[in-house]
Amino acid sequence: MPPMRKALQPEVGSTSASGDALVPVSSIAHKAQAQALISEYLHWVAAVALENYGLRFDVAAMAASDIEDAAKFYPPAGRFYLVMHQGLTVGVGCLKTLAPGVGEVQRMYVQPHVRGLGAGRVLVRQLIADAKSMGFRSLRLESLKGLEAAHGLYRSVGFREIDPYSENSMQSYQPPETLATYRDSAVFMELVLDDATA
Repeated sequence: MPPMRKALQPEVGSTSASGDALVPVSSIAHKAQAQALISEYLHWVAAVALENYGLRFDVAAMAASDIEDAAKFYPPAGRFYLVMHQGLTVGVGCLKTLAPGVGEVQRMYVQPHVRGLGAGRVLVRQLIADAKSMGFRSLRLESLKGLEAAHGLYRSVGFREIDPYSENSMQSYQPPETLATYRDSAVFMELVLDDATA
């Protein structure tokens, strides 16, 4: 029988006894770690998009924008976290302002070797709590249809599928003629924050 894996129980900005934490991205070192994880995530998603839907997008431009655009994921308009496990960065997750009263979860990623330890759930719960504290009435996200495990997590905290929304994040990173294909390949979800079960 394989050994039991200890569940992640991180606390924002601090380290637990087991060495797990959610750390806000603020320093140059944090930004470098976040950029590496976002690039890893985007290359993985780009491979899924190309193989399953014939879609391409500009990974380098997306990763650079995520790190360099101070108004995107950083406070006060957003939130940007690294997931630490036993002293190593193993995940990333972001919240941005999409429209007045509406936030969007982006770049939710946990490396495969720590999936199943609860890091994704801890991260999405923190982003929901942040969205509430920032005064958002709803929280949205978009995700390729092939990422079913992520959709299960989102549904478990109250997200529901909705029609594609016009402010989606892919508009700037792919040719306009592929947007309809992208919308057909993606799941769009929303959480009304009064209904959150996180």
